Amino acid sequence: MAKNLVGNHIRKLRFNHNEMTQQQLADKVGVTRQTIVALEKGNYSPSLELAFRISQAFGLPIEEIFFYGDDTSQ
Repeated sequence: MAKNLVGNHIRKLRFNHNEMTQQQLADKVGVTRQTIVALEKGNYSPSLELAFRISQAFGLPIEEIFFYGDDTSQ
């Protein structure tokens, strides 16, 4: 059985938002920089609340930031 993971485009979005640092995003959403590192590496799946805070930080819907399973199309 294949392993399904929650993936994200956070690193790419940070770069596209004036090269926002991990620390800046962490401060904006109320977590540590280590949490952002873990999210970007795919080692951590965010809570629903954190996913909403991240989507607000980027001004995008959640589904444009996070995906479930294989997202090789992007």
